[in-house]
Amino acid sequence: MTAPHLLYLAWGFPPSRAGGVYRALATVNAFAAAGWDVTVVTADRDTFQRFTGADHSLEARVDPRVDVVRIPFSWPAQDADVRTYSLLRVALPPLWSRLRRRLDQVRFPEASYGPWRRPLTAAARAVHARKPVDLTIATANPHVTFAAALGLHRAAGVPFVMDYRDAWRLDVFTGSTTAGPGSRVGRWERRLVSAAREVWFVNDPIRAWHAEQYPAAADRMHVVANGWDPGLLERVPRRAAEGPVRFAYLGTVTPKVPLAELLEGWRTAVSDGRVPAGSTLTIGGHLGYFAVPQGRLADLVRESADAGVSYVGAVPKAEVGAFYESADVLVLALGSGRYVTSGKVYEYVAAGRPVVAVHDPQNATTSVLADHPLVARAERIDGPAVADALAEGARMARTVDPAVEARVEALADSYRRDHQLEPRVAALREAVGR
Repeated sequence: MTAPHLLYLAWGFPPSRAGGVYRALATVNAFAAAGWDVTVVTADRDTFQRFTGADHSLEARVDPRVDVVRIPFSWPAQDADVRTYSLLRVALPPLWSRLRRRLDQVRFPEASYGPWRRPLTAAARAVHARKPVDLTIATANPHVTFAAALGLHRAAGVPFVMDYRDAWRLDVFTGSTTAGPGSRVGRWERRLVSAAREVWFVNDPIRAWHAEQYPAAADRMHVVANGWDPGLLERVPRRAAEGPVRFAYLGTVTPKVPLAELLEGWRTAVSDGRVPAGSTLTIGGHLGYFAVPQGRLADLVRESADAGVSYVGAVPKAEVGAFYESADVLVLALGSGRYVTSGKVYEYVAAGRPVVAVHDPQNATTSVLADHPLVARAERIDGPAVADALAEGARMARTVDPAVEARVEALADSYRRDHQLEPRVAALREAVGR
Protein backbone atom coordinates (compact mmCIF):
# COMPACT_ATOMS: atom_id res chain seq x y z
CA MET A 1 0.00 0.00 0.00
CA THR A 2 1.27 3.49 -0.87
CA ALA A 3 2.54 5.46 2.13
CA PRO A 4 0.32 8.45 2.99
CA HIS A 5 1.88 11.85 2.44
CA LEU A 6 1.97 14.33 5.34
CA LEU A 7 2.63 18.02 4.76
CA TYR A 8 3.88 19.74 7.92
CA LEU A 9 3.77 23.55 8.03
CA ALA A 10 5.87 25.26 10.69
CA TRP A 11 7.68 28.54 10.99
CA GLY A 12 9.98 27.25 13.75
CA PHE A 13 11.76 24.09 12.68
CA PRO A 14 15.40 23.05 13.18
CA PRO A 15 17.72 24.90 13.40
CA SER A 16 15.25 27.21 15.15
CA ARG A 17 15.80 27.30 18.92
CA ALA A 18 12.22 28.39 19.76
CA GLY A 19 10.48 26.29 22.40
CA GLY A 20 7.98 24.77 19.98
CA VAL A 21 10.71 23.38 17.74
CA TYR A 22 11.08 20.21 19.83
CA ARG A 23 7.39 19.43 19.40
CA ALA A 24 7.68 20.00 15.67
CA LEU A 25 10.76 17.80 15.42
CA ALA A 26 9.17 14.98 17.41
CA THR A 27 5.92 15.16 15.42
CA VAL A 28 7.49 14.79 11.98
CA ASN A 29 9.80 12.05 13.22
CA ALA A 30 6.85 10.16 14.73
CA PHE A 31 4.94 10.22 11.45
CA ALA A 32 8.04 9.20 9.47
CA ALA A 33 8.63 6.30 11.88
CA ALA A 34 5.00 5.23 11.39
CA GLY A 35 5.56 4.87 7.65
CA TRP A 36 4.35 8.23 6.33
CA ASP A 37 6.10 10.24 3.64
CA VAL A 38 6.71 13.60 5.33
CA THR A 39 7.37 16.99 3.75
CA VAL A 40 8.06 20.01 5.94
CA VAL A 41 7.68 23.59 4.71
CA THR A 42 9.43 26.06 6.98
CA ALA A 43 11.45 29.28 7.04
CA ASP A 44 15.00 29.42 5.74
CA ARG A 45 17.96 28.98 8.07
CA ASP A 46 18.95 32.63 7.81
CA THR A 47 15.74 33.61 9.62
CA PHE A 48 16.83 31.86 12.80
CA GLN A 49 20.51 32.68 12.52
CA ARG A 50 19.76 36.41 12.22
CA PHE A 51 16.78 36.93 14.48
CA THR A 52 16.05 34.28 17.11
CA GLY A 53 19.21 32.26 17.48
CA ALA A 54 19.83 28.79 16.06
CA ASP A 55 20.65 25.36 17.43
CA HIS A 56 22.27 23.55 14.53
CA SER A 57 22.61 20.32 16.52
CA LEU A 58 18.86 19.82 16.06
CA GLU A 59 19.09 19.41 12.28
CA ALA A 60 20.91 16.12 12.71
CA ARG A 61 17.89 14.89 14.70
CA VAL A 62 15.47 15.22 11.78
CA ASP A 63 14.62 11.78 10.37
CA PRO A 64 16.56 11.45 7.08
CA ARG A 65 13.36 10.32 5.36
CA VAL A 66 11.80 13.76 5.98
CA ASP A 67 11.97 16.22 3.07
CA VAL A 68 12.49 19.79 4.34
CA VAL A 69 11.52 22.65 2.03
CA ARG A 70 12.75 26.07 3.17
CA ILE A 71 11.28 29.34 1.91
CA PRO A 72 12.34 32.93 2.63
CA PHE A 73 10.84 34.86 5.52
CA SER A 74 11.09 38.64 5.71
CA TRP A 75 11.06 40.26 9.17
CA PRO A 76 11.59 44.01 8.74
CA ALA A 77 10.70 44.83 12.36
CA GLN A 78 13.66 42.74 13.60
CA ASP A 79 16.13 43.81 10.92
CA ALA A 80 19.07 45.52 12.66
CA ASP A 81 20.87 46.47 9.44
CA VAL A 82 20.31 50.23 9.30
CA ARG A 83 21.56 50.30 5.72
CA THR A 84 18.25 48.77 4.66
CA TYR A 85 16.11 51.34 6.52
CA SER A 86 13.84 53.70 4.62
CA LEU A 87 13.94 57.45 5.19
CA LEU A 88 10.62 57.19 7.04
CA ARG A 89 11.99 54.55 9.41
CA VAL A 90 15.07 56.64 10.14
CA ALA A 91 13.18 59.90 10.62
CA LEU A 92 10.00 58.68 12.34
CA PRO A 93 10.50 55.18 13.83
CA PRO A 94 7.15 55.07 15.76
CA LEU A 95 5.18 56.03 12.65
CA TRP A 96 7.07 53.46 10.58
CA SER A 97 6.32 50.77 13.18
CA ARG A 98 2.59 51.53 13.15
CA LEU A 99 2.45 51.47 9.35
CA ARG A 100 4.53 48.29 9.20
CA ARG A 101 2.19 46.57 11.65
CA ARG A 102 -0.82 47.51 9.55
CA LEU A 103 0.81 46.34 6.35
CA ASP A 104 1.75 43.04 7.97
CA GLN A 105 -1.89 42.30 8.70
CA VAL A 106 -3.38 43.06 5.30
CA ARG A 107 -3.46 39.39 4.20
CA PHE A 108 -3.68 37.80 7.65
CA PRO A 109 -4.27 39.38 11.09
CA GLU A 110 -0.88 38.61 12.60
CA ALA A 111 1.83 41.24 12.98
CA SER A 112 5.20 40.31 11.43
CA TYR A 113 3.91 36.99 10.08
CA GLY A 114 0.88 38.01 8.00
CA PRO A 115 2.87 38.60 4.79
CA TRP A 116 4.12 35.00 4.94
CA ARG A 117 0.64 33.71 4.10
CA ARG A 118 1.08 34.07 0.33
CA PRO A 119 4.51 32.39 -0.07
CA LEU A 120 3.62 29.66 2.44
CA THR A 121 0.34 28.89 0.68
CA ALA A 122 2.12 28.80 -2.67
CA ALA A 123 4.77 26.44 -1.29
CA ALA A 124 2.10 24.12 0.15
CA ARG A 125 0.32 23.94 -3.20
CA ALA A 126 3.61 23.29 -5.00
CA VAL A 127 4.31 20.34 -2.70
CA HIS A 128 0.82 18.97 -3.40
CA ALA A 129 1.33 19.42 -7.15
CA ARG A 130 4.56 17.38 -7.03
CA LYS A 131 3.10 14.67 -4.86
CA PRO A 132 -0.51 14.69 -3.65
CA VAL A 133 -0.82 15.40 0.07
CA ASP A 134 -3.12 13.21 2.18
CA LEU A 135 -2.99 15.29 5.38
CA THR A 136 -1.62 18.65 6.47
CA ILE A 137 -0.55 19.48 10.02
CA ALA A 138 0.04 23.16 10.70
CA THR A 139 1.59 24.22 13.98
CA ALA A 140 1.53 27.55 15.79
CA ASN A 141 2.81 29.93 16.50
CA PRO A 142 2.70 31.88 14.23
CA HIS A 143 -0.88 31.12 13.32
CA VAL A 144 -0.44 32.05 9.67
CA THR A 145 0.49 28.40 9.06
CA PHE A 146 -3.19 27.57 9.66
CA ALA A 147 -4.22 29.88 6.82
CA ALA A 148 -1.98 28.01 4.38
CA ALA A 149 -3.45 24.68 5.54
CA LEU A 150 -6.97 26.02 5.03
CA GLY A 151 -5.97 27.29 1.59
CA LEU A 152 -4.84 23.82 0.51
CA HIS A 153 -7.96 22.31 2.03
CA ARG A 154 -10.19 24.61 0.01
CA ALA A 155 -8.20 24.25 -3.19
CA ALA A 156 -7.66 20.48 -3.13
CA GLY A 157 -9.77 19.05 -0.33
CA VAL A 158 -6.75 18.06 1.80
CA PRO A 159 -7.80 17.59 5.47
CA PHE A 160 -5.74 19.44 8.05
CA VAL A 161 -4.87 19.40 11.73
CA MET A 162 -4.32 22.58 13.76
CA ASP A 163 -1.61 22.01 16.35
CA TYR A 164 -2.47 25.10 18.34
CA ARG A 165 -0.16 24.20 21.24
CA ASP A 166 -1.32 27.17 23.28
CA ALA A 167 -3.90 29.70 22.05
CA TRP A 168 -4.47 32.68 19.81
CA ARG A 169 -7.38 34.59 21.33
CA LEU A 170 -6.72 33.45 24.90
CA ASP A 171 -3.98 35.06 26.97
CA VAL A 172 -2.72 32.01 28.88
CA PHE A 173 -1.17 34.19 31.58
CA THR A 174 -4.16 36.39 32.45
CA GLY A 175 -7.03 34.21 31.24
CA SER A 176 -8.48 37.17 29.33
CA THR A 177 -9.28 37.20 25.62
CA THR A 178 -7.04 39.22 23.34
CA ALA A 179 -9.59 39.44 20.51
CA GLY A 180 -13.35 39.14 20.42
CA PRO A 181 -15.27 36.54 18.41
CA GLY A 182 -16.35 39.22 15.93
CA SER A 183 -12.84 40.53 15.30
CA ARG A 184 -10.75 39.50 12.28
CA VAL A 185 -8.83 37.09 14.51
CA GLY A 186 -12.08 35.70 15.90
CA ARG A 187 -13.60 35.22 12.45
CA TRP A 188 -10.43 33.53 11.17
CA GLU A 189 -10.30 31.23 14.18
CA ARG A 190 -13.94 30.20 13.79
CA ARG A 191 -13.38 29.49 10.10
CA LEU A 192 -10.26 27.42 10.81
CA VAL A 193 -11.66 25.40 13.71
CA SER A 194 -14.83 24.64 11.76
CA ALA A 195 -12.84 23.20 8.85
CA ALA A 196 -10.10 21.36 10.77
CA ARG A 197 -10.06 17.56 11.03
CA GLU A 198 -8.49 17.82 14.49
CA VAL A 199 -7.30 20.60 16.82
CA TRP A 200 -4.50 19.86 19.29
CA PHE A 201 -3.61 21.63 22.53
CA VAL A 202 -0.87 21.12 25.10
CA ASN A 203 -3.11 20.87 28.17
CA ASP A 204 -6.73 20.33 29.12
CA PRO A 205 -7.51 23.83 30.50
CA ILE A 206 -6.69 25.35 27.09
CA ARG A 207 -8.63 22.63 25.28
CA ALA A 208 -11.64 23.14 27.56
CA TRP A 209 -11.63 26.91 26.91
CA HIS A 210 -11.73 26.35 23.16
CA ALA A 211 -14.37 23.63 23.47
CA GLU A 212 -16.57 26.13 25.27
CA GLN A 213 -16.00 28.68 22.51
CA TYR A 214 -16.63 26.18 19.69
CA PRO A 215 -18.88 23.39 21.05
CA ALA A 216 -19.57 21.96 17.59
CA ALA A 217 -15.88 21.13 17.25
CA ALA A 218 -15.32 19.91 20.83
CA ASP A 219 -15.13 16.24 19.84
CA ARG A 220 -12.34 17.07 17.37
CA MET A 221 -10.20 18.75 20.02
CA HIS A 222 -7.46 16.71 21.67
CA VAL A 223 -4.72 17.18 24.26
CA VAL A 224 -1.29 16.25 22.95
CA ALA A 225 1.05 17.04 25.82
CA ASN A 226 4.60 18.07 25.02
CA GLY A 227 6.47 15.27 26.78
CA TRP A 228 10.21 14.62 26.63
CA ASP A 229 12.28 13.09 23.85
CA PRO A 230 14.17 9.85 24.62
CA GLY A 231 16.47 10.44 21.66
CA LEU A 232 17.53 13.82 23.02
CA LEU A 233 17.74 13.15 26.74
CA GLU A 234 19.53 10.23 28.33
CA ARG A 235 18.37 9.66 31.89
CA VAL A 236 21.30 9.52 34.30
CA PRO A 237 20.81 8.21 37.87
CA ARG A 238 21.52 10.81 40.51
CA ARG A 239 23.77 10.54 43.53
CA ALA A 240 23.18 12.04 46.95
CA ALA A 241 24.71 15.52 47.06
CA GLU A 242 27.52 16.19 49.50
CA GLY A 243 28.72 19.67 50.40
CA PRO A 244 27.50 22.52 48.17
CA VAL A 245 24.36 21.84 46.14
CA ARG A 246 24.24 22.60 42.43
CA PHE A 247 20.91 24.18 41.42
CA ALA A 248 20.11 24.75 37.75
CA TYR A 249 17.44 26.36 35.60
CA LEU A 250 17.09 25.64 31.88
CA GLY A 251 14.65 27.38 29.59
CA THR A 252 13.84 30.68 27.95
CA VAL A 253 13.69 33.41 30.58
CA THR A 254 10.95 35.75 29.41
CA PRO A 255 9.66 38.84 31.24
CA LYS A 256 6.80 36.62 32.51
CA VAL A 257 9.23 34.40 34.44
CA PRO A 258 9.56 35.54 38.10
CA LEU A 259 13.33 35.92 37.82
CA ALA A 260 13.59 38.77 40.35
CA GLU A 261 11.68 36.78 42.98
CA LEU A 262 13.76 33.68 42.29
CA LEU A 263 17.02 35.55 42.71
CA GLU A 264 15.76 37.34 45.84
CA GLY A 265 14.87 33.99 47.37
CA TRP A 266 18.23 32.56 46.33
CA ARG A 267 20.18 35.36 48.00
CA THR A 268 18.12 34.94 51.17
CA ALA A 269 18.61 31.16 51.34
CA VAL A 270 22.35 31.50 50.71
CA SER A 271 22.88 34.30 53.21
CA ASP A 272 21.03 32.61 56.09
CA GLY A 273 22.62 29.20 55.48
CA ARG A 274 19.50 27.27 54.47
CA VAL A 275 21.27 26.47 51.23
CA PRO A 276 24.75 25.06 51.98
CA ALA A 277 27.69 27.42 51.66
CA GLY A 278 29.26 27.36 48.21
CA SER A 279 26.05 26.24 46.48
CA THR A 280 25.47 27.56 42.97
CA LEU A 281 22.55 28.45 40.71
CA THR A 282 23.29 28.05 37.01
CA ILE A 283 20.90 29.56 34.47
CA GLY A 284 20.91 28.18 30.94
CA GLY A 285 18.83 29.28 27.97
CA HIS A 286 18.00 32.56 26.29
CA LEU A 287 17.27 35.74 28.22
CA GLY A 288 14.27 36.98 26.25
CA TYR A 289 12.72 35.86 23.00
CA PHE A 290 15.48 36.83 20.62
CA ALA A 291 19.15 36.13 19.99
CA VAL A 292 20.38 39.18 21.93
CA PRO A 293 19.82 38.87 25.74
CA GLN A 294 17.17 41.24 27.09
CA GLY A 295 18.88 43.97 29.09
CA ARG A 296 16.94 43.97 32.34
CA LEU A 297 16.99 40.17 32.64
CA ALA A 298 20.74 40.10 32.02
CA ASP A 299 21.23 42.80 34.67
CA LEU A 300 19.32 40.79 37.28
CA VAL A 301 21.53 37.75 36.73
CA ARG A 302 24.72 39.82 36.71
CA GLU A 303 23.80 41.51 40.00
CA SER A 304 23.55 38.10 41.70
CA ALA A 305 26.92 36.79 40.55
CA ASP A 306 28.41 37.36 43.99
CA ALA A 307 25.84 34.93 45.45
CA GLY A 308 26.87 32.06 43.20
CA VAL A 309 24.53 32.75 40.27
CA SER A 310 25.91 32.29 36.77
CA TYR A 311 24.49 32.46 33.25
CA VAL A 312 25.87 30.02 30.68
CA GLY A 313 23.82 31.10 27.68
CA ALA A 314 21.91 28.87 25.32
CA VAL A 315 22.40 25.13 25.74
CA PRO A 316 22.31 23.14 22.46
CA LYS A 317 19.79 20.33 22.59
CA ALA A 318 22.56 17.77 22.18
CA GLU A 319 24.06 19.02 25.47
CA VAL A 320 20.85 19.22 27.51
CA GLY A 321 21.39 15.80 29.08
CA ALA A 322 24.85 16.79 30.30
CA PHE A 323 23.40 20.04 31.71
CA TYR A 324 20.84 18.13 33.79
CA GLU A 325 23.41 15.55 34.83
CA SER A 326 25.63 18.30 36.25
CA ALA A 327 22.83 19.53 38.54
CA ASP A 328 21.67 18.22 41.92
CA VAL A 329 18.39 20.19 41.92
CA LEU A 330 16.41 21.72 39.04
CA VAL A 331 14.52 24.99 39.39
CA LEU A 332 11.30 25.43 37.40
CA ALA A 333 10.32 29.11 37.29
CA LEU A 334 7.29 30.01 35.17
CA GLY A 335 4.89 32.86 34.61
CA SER A 336 1.51 32.74 36.36
CA GLY A 337 -1.83 31.71 34.87
CA ARG A 338 -4.03 28.61 35.04
CA TYR A 339 -3.52 27.94 31.33
CA VAL A 340 0.28 28.17 31.48
CA THR A 341 2.22 25.01 30.81
CA SER A 342 5.84 24.20 30.09
CA GLY A 343 7.70 21.90 27.77
CA LYS A 344 10.68 21.84 30.10
CA VAL A 345 8.73 20.32 32.98
CA TYR A 346 8.70 16.96 31.18
CA GLU A 347 12.48 17.04 30.78
CA TYR A 348 12.76 17.96 34.45
CA VAL A 349 10.73 14.87 35.37
CA ALA A 350 12.81 12.69 33.04
CA ALA A 351 16.06 14.01 34.51
CA GLY A 352 15.09 12.48 37.86
CA ARG A 353 16.35 15.38 39.97
CA PRO A 354 14.44 17.12 42.76
CA VAL A 355 12.47 20.07 41.38
CA VAL A 356 11.97 23.45 43.02
CA ALA A 357 8.67 24.72 41.58
CA VAL A 358 8.53 28.51 41.45
CA HIS A 359 5.20 29.15 39.77
CA ASP A 360 1.53 29.77 40.44
CA PRO A 361 0.01 26.56 41.94
CA GLN A 362 -2.94 27.08 39.55
CA ASN A 363 -0.67 26.58 36.51
CA ALA A 364 -1.41 23.57 34.33
CA THR A 365 2.17 22.53 35.07
CA THR A 366 1.12 21.68 38.62
CA SER A 367 -0.86 18.67 37.38
CA VAL A 368 2.25 17.30 35.63
CA LEU A 369 4.16 17.41 38.92
CA ALA A 370 1.24 16.27 41.08
CA ASP A 371 2.57 12.71 41.45
CA HIS A 372 6.26 13.66 41.52
CA PRO A 373 7.66 12.71 44.95
CA LEU A 374 10.62 15.10 44.74
CA VAL A 375 9.02 18.53 44.36
CA ALA A 376 9.60 21.51 46.64
CA ARG A 377 6.83 24.00 45.90
CA ALA A 378 7.01 27.71 46.60
CA GLU A 379 3.79 28.56 48.42
CA ARG A 380 3.85 32.08 46.99
CA ILE A 381 5.84 33.86 44.32
CA ASP A 382 7.95 36.05 46.57
CA GLY A 383 11.46 35.98 47.98
CA PRO A 384 10.74 34.37 51.38
CA ALA A 385 8.59 31.58 49.93
CA VAL A 386 11.13 30.87 47.20
CA ALA A 387 13.89 30.69 49.83
CA ASP A 388 11.87 28.08 51.74
CA ALA A 389 11.42 25.99 48.59
CA LEU A 390 15.12 26.20 47.73
CA ALA A 391 15.98 25.01 51.24
CA GLU A 392 13.61 22.06 50.83
CA GLY A 393 15.18 21.27 47.46
CA ALA A 394 18.62 21.22 49.05
CA ARG A 395 17.33 18.79 51.67
CA MET A 396 15.91 16.50 48.98
CA ALA A 397 19.25 16.48 47.20
CA ARG A 398 20.93 14.96 50.26
CA THR A 399 19.26 11.56 50.13
CA VAL A 400 18.49 8.95 47.48
CA ASP A 401 15.69 6.45 48.19
CA PRO A 402 15.48 3.61 45.60
CA ALA A 403 11.70 3.35 46.04
CA VAL A 404 11.27 7.07 45.37
CA GLU A 405 13.60 6.93 42.38
CA ALA A 406 11.50 4.09 40.91
CA ARG A 407 8.36 6.22 41.21
CA VAL A 408 10.08 9.09 39.42
CA GLU A 409 11.23 6.78 36.63
CA ALA A 410 7.72 5.41 36.11
CA LEU A 411 6.31 8.94 35.99
CA ALA A 412 8.95 9.96 33.46
CA ASP A 413 8.12 7.00 31.21
CA SER A 414 4.47 8.04 31.07
CA TYR A 415 5.47 11.49 29.78
CA ARG A 416 7.61 10.37 26.85
CA ARG A 417 6.65 12.49 23.85
CA ASP A 418 6.28 9.49 21.56
CA HIS A 419 3.71 8.08 23.96
CA GLN A 420 1.77 11.36 23.75
CA LEU A 421 1.79 11.33 19.95
CA GLU A 422 1.04 7.64 19.30
CA PRO A 423 -2.78 7.82 19.67
CA ARG A 424 -3.10 10.73 17.24
CA VAL A 425 -0.72 9.23 14.67
CA ALA A 426 -2.73 6.00 14.72
CA ALA A 427 -6.12 7.76 14.53
CA LEU A 428 -5.05 9.95 11.61
CA ARG A 429 -3.57 6.99 9.76
CA GLU A 430 -6.93 5.23 10.06
CA ALA A 431 -8.80 8.34 8.93
CA VAL A 432 -6.57 8.81 5.88
CA GLY A 433 -6.94 5.11 5.06
CA ARG A 434 -10.70 5.46 5.02
